[in-house]
Amino acid sequence: MYAFIRGLVDHIDYERNICILDTGGVGYNISLSSRDIDSLPGLGQEIRINTYTAVRENEIALYGFLSRDDLEMFILLISINGVGPKAALSILSEMDADSVRFAILTGDQKSLSKAPGIGARTAQRILLELKDKVESFGSRSTSDAYEGAVLAAQSKGDSSLSDAKNDAIAALTALGYSNAESRKAVAAVEETEGMDSGAIMSEALKLLYR
Repeated sequence: MYAFIRGLVDHIDYERNICILDTGGVGYNISLSSRDIDSLPGLGQEIRINTYTAVRENEIALYGFLSRDDLEMFILLISINGVGPKAALSILSEMDADSVRFAILTGDQKSLSKAPGIGARTAQRILLELKDKVESFGSRSTSDAYEGAVLAAQSKGDSSLSDAKNDAIAALTALGYSNAESRKAVAAVEETEGMDSGAIMSEALKLLYR
């Protein structure tokens, strides 16, 4: 309905994460992520907010994003059955669009589950249903950041482990897990012939999620 709204910041409700935007005498209530609420300019300042209009039987609500990338990720998230606008906004309050892509591409359920209202099952559904979509247009910066983090972690490899297991440990530490918990989880994975680092990491993540 509205691609974006440009106006003056009239009021900011930090408790409900709502901004009222004055557009020539008409005030729009727009729900934003807590990240975007904290990034708004002062009252009376002009700003453009990318918007999504959610229409229900008894409600029309506006959701806003300072980044077009965040808006596109929001639309992807709400395309999943069981993930509504509030849940999607909760995720984007914790992570920007690139961080969400990063989590999906690497199967990082733990990061997604940190968002209030996002349980393990919902996080798993997001990983399952969006992986192919994210891979098809994932940002180059996300991929480069992940590869750089892995290369940095690989320098701390253990010569007593296979290259695949060392790579899995490096990937897990790049995701934010401690070196100790990454090694413990990877060590518990039974490595079979032909098993690559991605498969080992996947099995290790299952152990970490328990």
